[in-house]
Amino acid sequence: MRIRVALLALAFMPLSSFMAAQNTSAAARAGRKVMIRTAPTYPELAKRMHVQGTVKIEATVRPNGTVKSTRVIGGSPVLVGAAIDAVSRWKFEAAQTESLEIVQVNFDDQ
Repeated sequence: MRIRVALLALAFMPLSSFMAAQNTSAAARAGRKVMIRTAPTYPELAKRMHVQGTVKIEATVRPNGTVKSTRVIGGSPVLVGAAIDAVSRWKFEAAQTESLEIVQVNFDDQ
């Protein structure tokens, strides 16, 4: 029984390596250039609290370069709304297909 399990594991190793390579190459194709970058509005609450930092967002970008949707990956909850609003208005270079772009929006205490 142990030999069968070991053989099955060995049989699936190349398949899992192939799938990981596919995911890596898909990520490598991402990275569309931002053509229009709208600056975020610094939230009043964040100003009063002296909150600074970076919000990391995954943006789904349509072939025409407009942002279809966003998903927050990390950052201060006080800054997230302003970052999403800004990135939603960004315009990326055109491409053949939709892509996922990871972007960062920086907020410095002003």
